[in-house]
Amino acid sequence: MILTTTNTLETHQINKYLGIVTGETIIGANIFKDFFAGITDIVGGRSGSYEKVLREAKDNALREMEEIAKRMGADAVVGIDLDYETIGNNGGMIMVTASGTAVKF
Repeated sequence: MILTTTNTLETHQINKYLGIVTGETIIGANIFKDFFAGITDIVGGRSGSYEKVLREAKDNALREMEEIAKRMGADAVVGIDLDYETIGNNGGMIMVTASGTAVKF
């Protein structure tokens, strides 16, 4: 399955638009990650623990979206958009939403 942020594919002709597909993931950032991220913020540098959580959430949202597209019989999802949001008390949860259009070649 091809997943792309572009609306067209140079190597494929889109023959049918099957509809919008989405995938959502909400992941909590626990207190230990918050603590170590705070230390990183104080001394400078990147917060590897948060980057890992964001990457995991993105991958899960894309995987969920892809599974829905497969069930629809899609060959690809085009025009993918990723949105990131913090939710919950003090932004303790990270929500990632992936959306795109399922297509058939």
